[in-house]
Amino acid sequence: MTPSPRNVSPKISTLVSDVDGTLVTDDKVLTARTQAAVAKLHACGIKFAIISSRPPRGLGMLLRPLGITTPVCGFNGGVIATRDLTVITERLLSPEVARCAVSLLDAHNVQVWVFSGQDWLVRDCDEPYVRFEERTVGFQPTLVDNFGQSLDAANKIVGVSKEFEFLAQRERDVRAALADQATVARSQSYYLDITHPLANKGVALSEIARLLGVPLAEIAVIGDGGNDVAMFERSGLSIAMDNASPAVQRAANFVTDSNHDDGFANAVERFILSSDRSNVQVASVHATGRA
Repeated sequence: MTPSPRNVSPKISTLVSDVDGTLVTDDKVLTARTQAAVAKLHACGIKFAIISSRPPRGLGMLLRPLGITTPVCGFNGGVIATRDLTVITERLLSPEVARCAVSLLDAHNVQVWVFSGQDWLVRDCDEPYVRFEERTVGFQPTLVDNFGQSLDAANKIVGVSKEFEFLAQRERDVRAALADQATVARSQSYYLDITHPLANKGVALSEIARLLGVPLAEIAVIGDGGNDVAMFERSGLSIAMDNASPAVQRAANFVTDSNHDDGFANAVERFILSSDRSNVQVASVHATGRA
């Protein structure tokens, strides 16, 4: 869809943000400008919420610095929790689908992680991205020989690979195999997330709107991943990061700078707090080559 000024809501009362690749840098740093931008939102009476592929436990370190009091969405919406991480809603993969997903990934020698409850399970701690994820979420994985009964209550299964195009093909294969039995989308170029069919950011955005008592048309969203497009489609205003793929950028109303160039803070100032968003919209469309 080609963005145009009429697609953008004239009133924004809430901003919902993706985390990795959007709110934080690739080194998982929450910059001073990002914190200041969220503080400005609060000062203007605009609510702020986060939604992430991370487990809720891996979002706790962001809540105090950003003054978050809204519901917290983890596992792409598979779990929605209060600020103290008490579960409000939870959607688990069926045991059959979880086992099928692991088998499909194993068949292509893709590294597999399983998130179940508070646990993150891996079969090899030395495989790519394990230590990186450990630093990201702030806790260590549990090493197992097999996933066993954890697949009876899996929040999310992740396929991990350093071969980005290879993983993109696996995304297509797994989505076709599981059809409407799961949501299959990459949260990053190296992570393929498999969650409950209703554990996606679009459904989660609708649930946030209900919990906050805010119309979807008054919610702005910002993200960088393919899994963020589902919330772009339901929001009143959508912003993609410059580090997003061209397809993700085309799905948004606006494109801001990258997560290494304070793109989140710039988006808040230009597209959320601007007193004349319609003029900014026109400038943005022309600047990104959109007609």
